[in-house]
Amino acid sequence: MSFDAVRAIALFDGLDDDQLRQLLDAGDEVGFGVGEELFREARPAADWWVLLEGSLTLTRHVGHEETLMGRMATPGQWAGGFQAWDPHGIYTATGRGDTAGRLLRVPADRLRGLADAWFPFGVHMISGLMNTVRSIESRTRQREALVALGTLAAGLAHEINNPASAATRAVDALAETCEELLSSLTRLAEGPITAGQFVELDTLRREIEPPPAVADPLAVADREDALSDWLAAHGVEREWEVASHLAAAGVDVAWCDRVAVVLEGGPLAAGLGWVASSLSTSALLSEVKESTRRISELVAAVRTYSQLDRASVQRMDLTEGLESTLVMLGHKLGGITVVRDYGSDVPQIEATAAELNQVWTNLIDNAVDAMEGVGTLRVSTRAQGEGVVVEIVDSGPGMPDDVQAHAFEPFFTTKDVGQGTGLGLDLSRRIVVERHGGEITIESEPGRTVFRVRLPKRPSSSPAG
Repeated sequence: MSFDAVRAIALFDGLDDDQLRQLLDAGDEVGFGVGEELFREARPAADWWVLLEGSLTLTRHVGHEETLMGRMATPGQWAGGFQAWDPHGIYTATGRGDTAGRLLRVPADRLRGLADAWFPFGVHMISGLMNTVRSIESRTRQREALVALGTLAAGLAHEINNPASAATRAVDALAETCEELLSSLTRLAEGPITAGQFVELDTLRREIEPPPAVADPLAVADREDALSDWLAAHGVEREWEVASHLAAAGVDVAWCDRVAVVLEGGPLAAGLGWVASSLSTSALLSEVKESTRRISELVAAVRTYSQLDRASVQRMDLTEGLESTLVMLGHKLGGITVVRDYGSDVPQIEATAAELNQVWTNLIDNAVDAMEGVGTLRVSTRAQGEGVVVEIVDSGPGMPDDVQAHAFEPFFTTKDVGQGTGLGLDLSRRIVVERHGGEITIESEPGRTVFRVRLPKRPSSSPAG
C-alpha cells in the first residue's frame, strides 16, 4: 500500500511523515483471504494489527458457542498490541477475514519502543490507566454480577416460595381430608343405606358445579351460616366443618334438602360428611395442581430469561423476553400496576436474547425504584420501519436534566451501594448500541419517564476497538 494511501488514514493524523515511516518500517503488510485467521482469542497480543483494506470478523467464545462481537471494516480500525503496555495482554477476540484485504502488523515490543521515543509521558499514562482500569473494572464486574445474581435469586425464591408453600399446606391437609373421607365411607357402609341411595347421593355430588375462581367472600360466609344452621337442625355433628367445605364448593340449603330426601331414614351425617370430604379433597388437589403449574411456569420463565439452552444469536420474540423479565422481577411489582401494550405486528428480530433480557431487567428495575414501588409501569412494543421499538414508561417523579446527561456513562449511578441490579445503564447502552446496532434514549418529565430502545431486525456491524 502506498505511503500516501496510509497517510490518508485518520488513525495516523497525529504522526508526522517521519514518524509514520518509522512505524511502517517497524511492521509489515499482511494480506489475508476470506476465512483466514489472523489472531486468536486469549492468545498473547504480541502484535498490533491495523486494517488497511478489506474487513475482518471479530468473534469470541461465550459458553460453548462462538459469538460474533463485531467487525473491522474501516481502514484504521485496529486490534491487539496490548503487550506494548501490559506484558500479560491477550487478544480479546479472534479475527478472521470477512473479505480479502491487507493489515499492517507491528510487533508490540517495537510499537512500545516507538511510543517511548515519541511520547514517553503518554506511554506512562496509558500503562497506568490500563492497569488501574483493569483492576477496578474486574472487581466492579465481579461485584455487579454477584449483586445481580443475588437480586434475581432472592426474587425467584420469593416467587417460588408462595406456590411451594401453598402446595405443602394442601398436601398436609390432604392427609387429614383423605382420612375423613375413608371414615365417612365406613360410617356409610355401617349405616342403613342401599346401593340405590348411594348412587343417587353420588349423582347429587356430581351435580355440584365448580365454584368461580374469584368468589364473593360475603356470599360464601352467608351460605356457610345458613348451611351450619340447617346441619345443626338435622343433627349433623361438627356442622361448622361440614358447612365450610360445602359452602366453599357452592352448595346451598336446597341441595341439602334433596340429600335429606334421598337418605331419608339413613345416615345423613355420614352422607354429607362423605360429600364434604370429597369436595375438600378435589379442592386441595386443584390447589396442588395450580401451585405446581405456577412453579413450572416460573422455572420456564427462568429458562427463557437465562437463554442457557438457546443459541447466542437467534430469531426471537421480544414479548417473550419482556414477560420472563417481569416474572423474574415479580417480587418488586406488588404495588405497581403493569400495563402491557404489545403490538400485534411486531416482527421477530435477530438478537442475543440473554443480553437483551439484561437490558429489560435494568430498565424495569430502575422504573420500579423511581416510583418507589407504587405507580404505573407501561411496557410496550411496536414495529417501526425496518426494526422495532420497546418502551419502558414509569409514572415516577422524573429524571433531572443533570442525571439524564450522565445516565449512560460508565460507573454513573444515583443508587446507594447494594441497591439495584448492579448492571448499570452503561452496560444497557453497550448491549443495545454496540452489540445490536440499535439506539437507547431517555425522555423524562414529572410523572412520566420513557426509556425507548430501538432495535433493527438484524444486528448491524459494530465498530472495533
